Amino acid sequence: MRKTALTLCTGIALLVFAATAQAERLTIAIPSGFVPFMFEEDDEWTGFEIELWEAIAEENDWEYEYDTMNFSGIITALQTGRVDGAIAAITITSEREETMDFSHAYYDSGLMLMVRADEDSIDGIDDLDGKTLAVTTGTTSDDYAEANLPDTEITRFSRAEQAYLELRSGRVDAALHDTPNVLYYIDTAGDGEVKAAGENLEAQSYAMAFPRDSELRNAFNITLLAMMEDGRYAELYERWFGEEPSPR
Repeated sequence: MRKTALTLCTGIALLVFAATAQAERLTIAIPSGFVPFMFEEDDEWTGFEIELWEAIAEENDWEYEYDTMNFSGIITALQTGRVDGAIAAITITSEREETMDFSHAYYDSGLMLMVRADEDSIDGIDDLDGKTLAVTTGTTSDDYAEANLPDTEITRFSRAEQAYLELRSGRVDAALHDTPNVLYYIDTAGDGEVKAAGENLEAQSYAMAFPRDSELRNAFNITLLAMMEDGRYAELYERWFGEEPSPR
């Protein structure tokens, strides 16, 4: 009986330990791909935000796993606390700050219009009246189009790549999305079929997002600022974008 009781107690202790270890493992939401910030290469996640997060996580001894979902799902998961954080080229907005917390900004962005290479009637956002526009659901491009383009037919997709393919196939006249992703796509995957149109819109900044009152946010910020001060952040930024980061 004594041996059985000891075995039972040991088993319970192991279960408790396993549950505690599992609970301490963070769940970080990411999109299925958003080059050059996060994407899969040789079955491994890489990209500017992936490397930034992993450097900060290592310094803080955080164990974590990635949970991929579409962008609108990421926003919902943050608002409901179903994930511990998200890296998804998330733009800081006053509306989002009402339901989630952000780290210090680490990338300056905006919105860019993309059209087919042979498109001559669209030189910018002012030429979209009566046209069709593809955006990604739940993003700032979606918000911008809804608020500023009442005479444009808006088609929404769960992923930016779907919007881009819709443009290339000729089923929409233009696509609107985050500037760095649009320019990266044109340079690396557009096959000369698409081009940027107009100026960078809406000065924006990316940051890591957390559920409200997350205990991770302060530690993340402390490590991020240390990386900005000692040069590690600049080295990472230059490797991914080929230029020095803007002064912060």
